[in-house]
Amino acid sequence: MRDPIPAPALLVDFTRPYAERLALPTLPHHVHEILLGFFGYHAIMYFLSPMISRIVCPKAYNGFNRRTRLNWDIHWVSMVQALFINSAALYVIFTDPQRKEMDWKGRLWGYTPASGMVQGFAAGYFLWDLQISTRYISLSGVSALLHAIGALAVTCIGFRPFGNYYGLSFVLYELSTPFLNIHWFCDKLSLTGSKLQFYNGILLLATFFGCRIVWGTYQSFLIYSDIYTALTWSSSSPVGSVLEDDKCRRNASGPGAGGVSSCEFGELPTWLISIYLVGNTALSMLNFFWFSQMVKAVRKRFDPQAEKAKKSAQKKQ
Repeated sequence: MRDPIPAPALLVDFTRPYAERLALPTLPHHVHEILLGFFGYHAIMYFLSPMISRIVCPKAYNGFNRRTRLNWDIHWVSMVQALFINSAALYVIFTDPQRKEMDWKGRLWGYTPASGMVQGFAAGYFLWDLQISTRYISLSGVSALLHAIGALAVTCIGFRPFGNYYGLSFVLYELSTPFLNIHWFCDKLSLTGSKLQFYNGILLLATFFGCRIVWGTYQSFLIYSDIYTALTWSSSSPVGSVLEDDKCRRNASGPGAGGVSSCEFGELPTWLISIYLVGNTALSMLNFFWFSQMVKAVRKRFDPQAEKAKKSAQKKQ
């Protein structure tokens, strides 16, 4: 399936030598999407969010201190990104015929331009997230920084290509993000404990548990199984585990023309497996941690005793 946003030829030619040094052959065809995502999210944070917020809710936005206003703009970037990347991933998952035909070899080393497009925008967001998490680490915390590092590393490995099939599955983690942002916006708009926040909290916990804990764990199990299959298969194969020039064999149409990169088998070096497994496992552990924190936060919002204790403490101050 073709990439709906073709890469500029000059940019492809310029970035190809660097991508080859990094062993990321499909990266040049998606650098433009990484850049669009990276700079687009900066534009939302520093221009669109402040401008629209001052029009829609001027009293609340202008009344925020600098820290809260910054956090508000970051949450709007997260909201836009989640809605966009989920829509793109679901569209490719349901409509890309080459992706549906992939066996375990395709799931590990296969590539289609449309799936690469989703990976490109995801990489652009995680690159933006890494920059923001580093710059404002006191605001976002160490866990957000670790998430950005792990997510960017795992996403970029998809341009080898490796795990590109599963990259789209893991993108669906973001299905819970809009509800998380709405929950946060409710707190800042004096809607804490409202019916809106209550029903949104139910949807938040349900989607987070469903897409990150259940779906995410299941997809992790599947890719771990495919990696194990590849390791045991390649070790028993008389041909070995490395193709010509250590790359996947591509058909004549090539990655930039809408064709599928079909891989019979590829290399699984220790460093690649280590980075992918460590990054994926770390993200899974963070999801379990965040889910426990969200349960506590939602219960705190709607626990009458906790709310009463909070008001009593405020009166004593």
